[in-house]
Amino acid sequence: MAIQYNRENRTFHLQAKDSSYLLHITPYEYVAHLYWGKKIGGWRGANPIRYVDRGFAPNPVPGTRDFSLDTIPLEYPSYGNSDYREPAIQIQLENGSTVSDFRYVSHEIYRGKPKLEGLPATYAEREDEAETLKLLLVDELTNMRVELLYTVFEELSVITRSARIINEGSAPVKLLRALSASVDFRDVNFELLHLSGSWANERNIVRRKIVQGTHAIESKRGASSHQHNPFLALLRPDTNEDHGEVYGFNLVYSGNFTAQVEADQFNMARVSMGINPFDFTWLLEPGESFQTPEVVMVYSDGGLTGMSRTYHKLYQTRLIRGAHRDALRPVLINNWEATYFDFNADKIESIARKGRELGMELFVLDDGWFGKRDDDKTSLGDWFVDKRKLPGGLEDLVARVTETGMQFGIWFEPEMISEESELYREHPDWCLHVPGRFRSPGRDQYILDLSRKEVRDAVVKMVADILSSAPISYVKWDMNRHMTEIGSAALPPQRQRETAHRYMLGLYDMMEQLVTRFPQVLFESCSGGGGRFDPGMLYYMPQVWTSDNTDAVCRLKIQYGTSLVYPIGAMGSHVLAVPNHQVHRMTSLKMRGDVAMSGNFGYELDLTAMPEDEQETVKQQVEFYKEIRPLVQFGDFYRLLSPFEGNETAWMFVSEDRSEAMFAYFRVLAQPNASLCSLRLKGLDPEALYQVDGFDEPIGGDELMYSGLMLPHQSGDFFSVVGRLRRV
Repeated sequence: MAIQYNRENRTFHLQAKDSSYLLHITPYEYVAHLYWGKKIGGWRGANPIRYVDRGFAPNPVPGTRDFSLDTIPLEYPSYGNSDYREPAIQIQLENGSTVSDFRYVSHEIYRGKPKLEGLPATYAEREDEAETLKLLLVDELTNMRVELLYTVFEELSVITRSARIINEGSAPVKLLRALSASVDFRDVNFELLHLSGSWANERNIVRRKIVQGTHAIESKRGASSHQHNPFLALLRPDTNEDHGEVYGFNLVYSGNFTAQVEADQFNMARVSMGINPFDFTWLLEPGESFQTPEVVMVYSDGGLTGMSRTYHKLYQTRLIRGAHRDALRPVLINNWEATYFDFNADKIESIARKGRELGMELFVLDDGWFGKRDDDKTSLGDWFVDKRKLPGGLEDLVARVTETGMQFGIWFEPEMISEESELYREHPDWCLHVPGRFRSPGRDQYILDLSRKEVRDAVVKMVADILSSAPISYVKWDMNRHMTEIGSAALPPQRQRETAHRYMLGLYDMMEQLVTRFPQVLFESCSGGGGRFDPGMLYYMPQVWTSDNTDAVCRLKIQYGTSLVYPIGAMGSHVLAVPNHQVHRMTSLKMRGDVAMSGNFGYELDLTAMPEDEQETVKQQVEFYKEIRPLVQFGDFYRLLSPFEGNETAWMFVSEDRSEAMFAYFRVLAQPNASLCSLRLKGLDPEALYQVDGFDEPIGGDELMYSGLMLPHQSGDFFSVVGRLRRV
């Protein structure tokens, strides 16, 4: 049993593969947190909760001055009855009050993992691989109920959490705050790690010491955003890649979120995560319920590598779904930076034909094929083919491309609408807006109100009509602006602050319809690159365009930071022309290829304009990637040298049986009299011998990991080495 309940001491013991999580029902029926960390055999009270009379700590139970919710670790704290820290839930009643008092009533333990209504979440394929605890908390005065869900994955150190809030009372209430999880640690001896950045500069690793006060990351932009990823981790100060304790939190949600750590007066740390309460309320009528998104919590005592490998394994096998989950992803050529909006069918066919000659497998037609789309100021929402550019229609173009032996993919931005479009002229109220307020354009476009069923139905039909018109096997789903003037013409005044979340529910509904109807299509998520690289999107789309910035040097940090949480097989990574279109840097085709091969590989440039020697290099890169593709997309990933700590970056991939591996090393700038680099590898079998590229004799796995591998010495900027190892 992964979940055990001890009636005598009223504790729940959740046992994942290498970790334990313990809850306790206090004498006054509050749910308290006892422990989360390395797996233990049982709880015998060596480190109990102490109830102490503290000054300025009010008492929710008459005659008990030593019992205050402000002084004990709680599991799902509410607002207003003696806990001054950040609550997980806050409710406003009809009389305007916001006090609630949720106490334990009952529980249920069962095999498997339930689906969440209308929301993406991890899943169990078999009942015997997971176990779920459901705790029922009730506010006696209002008959409001909270069902706390905890699912334990027995073969991974993973616990997922979410909450379902139910109004069983006789009057409507407003949810002001409905977080997914709250965890109270009994000390603050941690450092906070999170992933921050901006467009074209996503997921930089930020690590800082926890001090008293609140440390928060969040999005109020209507998307999980380039600026902050919905992930944080608490690390012990001595934790590094391979050693030390890590507690990871990742929200399976693609909209506004909050993730924070509060260090209180008694040196306890409270981690809270969920939908951002900023500009959020939800009217809950009697009999209605509200489901919060899921938080995936991972414990590792093997450093950041241990945490990352757990997230990678879980997301690769129990978040991503469908036929493409376990399938090798194709090598593609995308025409965007080759042509931008200026193309015709002959040009597209020539690029596809050249791509096939060089070994590529998929052509992707990017922006500009629909409406009257000659620039980014028009036609979003008009998802019909522009016959000026493609007089034979999409059917003719797809036939011409597929006749070369290539698959065909296409770009959409289905969530957006241009003011200059037929759809906007017909339905100007279909975008998010507030009556009387100026509609702030972003990239000359507005956001469709996906909280409205008629809007979703219209968009799904247009996209489905295109996907049904020809053998299309890939969709790049883009989203290129964040929300302003957030309001819906279809919602009454008291529900306007529900708009952002209802948008996300509508988006997930659209995606579910399309991936169900077109299971053969490989969907790739994009939001100006990596602006929605989150678990919510991975549930529907098994890969993400990692960043609009494809400069090889910048991508070292972007891909390295992304790998902390997300599997390599989810990262789109392409070779583009130089000077790079984002930072105007010149890097060699070799380095661009070596960086891009550490992900789902492809190209975005005009292959027909490349010199013959570069075409031959591309052909060799594609051949090599096809050989290592299973290793990169599904192997175990190890970080070796961090681009955030120096001039060098290195990582490697190892097959599950440790019979095969590949390493990649990158040096950004040359240095005079630079030291030689001996790279210590990871993840190999120390008892095995490996044949290493460039060496005549096999080398022991122990030598490669403990002594290191001497890399070739070469001068010049932007140097890279990729090597393979095979067990002999």
